[in-house]
Formats: sequence, structure tokens, C-alpha cells
Amino acid sequence: MAFSLSNLALRAIPGAFILNSGYGKLNLDEQTAGQLQSMAANAFPAVKDLDAETFGKALAYSEFVVGGALVLPVVPSRVAGLALGAFAGGLLTMYFKTDEMTEEDGIRPSQAGTAVAKDSWIAAIALALILQSKGKKKNKKK
Repeated sequence: MAFSLSNLALRAIPGAFILNSGYGKLNLDEQTAGQLQSMAANAFPAVKDLDAETFGKALAYSEFVVGGALVLPVVPSRVAGLALGAFAGGLLTMYFKTDEMTEEDGIRPSQAGTAVAKDSWIAAIALALILQSKGKKKNKKK
């Protein structure tokens, strides 16, 4: 499998960032895990049923899976892009369903929402990985 420099940039940088984020969440204290769980519950009410520690561990491990898929070159770009897209979709769902994160128009980020709104870049990277992979398959068939 050829691995281009553009693929390396699209995968390694966000992958390392997400892996580090997951590593940082492995030993969350109960209060911090509870705050993250509360934010996630705006978009996904079912997470309220978990205890905060379980939620924190699940979040950390999911970030390990997504980050690992991105940095491991044996994972096809399209698969890594789909994993990253699902992850970004969850973050953006939380952003749009939390009133405090957007201005009155429901789109532009408020001061509190800027940190999460930047995750739209993650969605763009995911889309690039998915579409880039599709383009290579079309060229091979010709």
C-alpha cells in the first residue's frame, strides 16, 4: 500500500493528537469525567446511564481506537477516515445540541463553543481521507 506525504499529514498529526487526548483521559478524576459526560449527554442522552468513571474510560479507549486507526499505515485511509468522521460527528452533534456553545443563530460558536467548533476541521480531514481513497480506486480501474 503506497502511503503519500499528504496521507501522512492527514493521518499522523490528528492521529497523534487524538491518541494523546485519549491518554490524558485514562485517569480522569470523577468530577472531570462527570463534566465531560454531562456535555456528551446533551447530544447522546443514553450516556447519562453510565457512571462517570466508565464514561471517562470509554471515551479514552474510543480516542485510542480512532487515533490508532489514523497512525497505523495498515489501516486503509478510507477506514481511518470513516472512524475519524464518526468521531467528529459525535463532537459536532454535541456542539450543535448544546445551546451555550453557539451564538443565537445556532451555528456560529460562542466563546464557550470555540474549542469544540474547531472540531469541524476534524470532519474536513475525515472527508479528505474518504474521498482521497475513493479517487485512487477509480484511477486504478482505468
